[in-house]
Amino acid sequence: MLPAFAPLGSRVRCAVQDGPKRVSTNGGSERPNMARLFDYYLGGAHNFAVDRALAEESIKKFPVAEMARTIRSFSRRVVRLCVEEMGIRQFLDLGSGIPTAGNVHEVAQSIDPSCHVVYVDHDPVTVAHSRTMLRENLNAAIVQADICDVGAVLRDPETRRLIDFTQPTAVLMVGILPYILDEPAGVVARYRAALCEGSVLALTHLTKDVEPQLVDQLVELADGVESTLVPRSKQDVEEFICGLRLLEPGLVLAAHWRADGELPGTSAAADASTYGAVGVVRG
Repeated sequence: MLPAFAPLGSRVRCAVQDGPKRVSTNGGSERPNMARLFDYYLGGAHNFAVDRALAEESIKKFPVAEMARTIRSFSRRVVRLCVEEMGIRQFLDLGSGIPTAGNVHEVAQSIDPSCHVVYVDHDPVTVAHSRTMLRENLNAAIVQADICDVGAVLRDPETRRLIDFTQPTAVLMVGILPYILDEPAGVVARYRAALCEGSVLALTHLTKDVEPQLVDQLVELADGVESTLVPRSKQDVEEFICGLRLLEPGLVLAAHWRADGELPGTSAAADASTYGAVGVVRG
């Protein structure tokens, strides 16, 4: 969730979320990192003191942890549906951040240990943390790449080892699209073009349609760690999923997507900050 990108040429420009940094010899980072902030919000342990300090400060100002949990809860529901109801056993999690509590491989492999999961993130510190977490899991890996460079992601040896794109695959773009500044629809389309019939593309997107002041606070937080977030309207997001067969209830607030049986979030405002949808690739 919420990883770093490097720029990709002039047509598709990805946000530089976490620029060059130095990690001190005592294991601390000199400045906060969005992936590690969200790791902390989700109860993970792969974060530094500087991240925890900013996270605690932000939690006092607005329900940012609840916003992160809303996205993670959506992801869990999607993965369970893919494995239990659709028979999908391959997952490509783009802009994964650190695969902390409730991550894709944890959910999928708890249902079927044979599920294959590839995470993709650009930030080297995030990738290093993730490789440590996954080193004993032969069916999960992380690729260090800019997700806008679709060819590099798909050609990576770990992707090729774990995912057969002639078989149904779930591509997850959860929490990442607001970091793609230009032509996000083009990035989505290029991944969709690689998928066979019956594959799934699931996404979320930050929006100011309902709670603009709350979302502005998250944008400001990201700006403070040299990230750029672009919230988009429902109409904008509809463009990304045009041509897919949307599963019910379609494009809705992520907190409301097939949330029957789940306890509502502790913040109605946080629940109204993000859209979610799941589409199936047609033949």
